[in-house]
Parts: sequence; structure tokens; C-alpha cells
Amino acid sequence: MTAPPEGHPIIRLTAMPTDLNPYGGVFGGWIMSQMALGAASLASRHSKGRAILVAASDFTFPAGMLVGEELSVYATLEKSGRTSMTISAEGWRRERDGDDACLTATGCFTFVAVDENNTPRTISSDLGK
Repeated sequence: MTAPPEGHPIIRLTAMPTDLNPYGGVFGGWIMSQMALGAASLASRHSKGRAILVAASDFTFPAGMLVGEELSVYATLEKSGRTSMTISAEGWRRERDGDDACLTATGCFTFVAVDENNTPRTISSDLGK
């Protein structure tokens, strides 16, 4: 893919020096955490309440990132069950002073909707209509 997905990113931020690994590139764990935050935002909105991360998988890092580059996270609801949601996320980097974008990471996140006691709760079937 040579262009980010259509629409607006769910989260966008700039990589700072504190986000670097010992080799000078942006730490992959930082990128993964930003993707998880974006996916969590979508999970909470979809389930209309608290949702907790229970699994993360299928990460790929087709390109690295440098300090000062902007990370835009796009999230897509792939599947919604009775209490759980599967959300795919893509992280796209963009030079701070340009428009060229590049896919830097992908991953899949599973969330469970929970109540105030952290007990799984049913996701309303009328959501998204």
C-alpha cells in the first residue's frame, strides 16, 4: 500500500527522542503501544463503555521510523462478537516536513467489553446503526 487508508487517523503523534531504541530508530514497542491506544479508542466507542485488551498478535514492521516523524494510527473493527471485538491497526509514518507516507507497522488487537467489576458484558447489537 502506498497511501494511508481513507479517512482520518484515530490517533496521530510525533516520535520524540525518548521513544528511540539504542540504535537511534523509534522503538517498535512504542509504535505497538500507540497502535493499542488507537485500537482501544475504537473498542470503547464501539462497545459504548470500558473495553480491555486481552490479546495482541500478527505484528509486522515493514519500515522503521525516525525521531521527528509523525505516526498516524488507523484502526478498523474486523469482527464483533457477544462480548469481544477484533480490531486491526496500521501505523503510518510521515516526514515532519513532507507529505510522503509509508506503512511502518500492522497488528491485530482483541478487546473484551467489561462492566465496572471487570466482568465481560454484552455489546449491544444495535451499535453502529
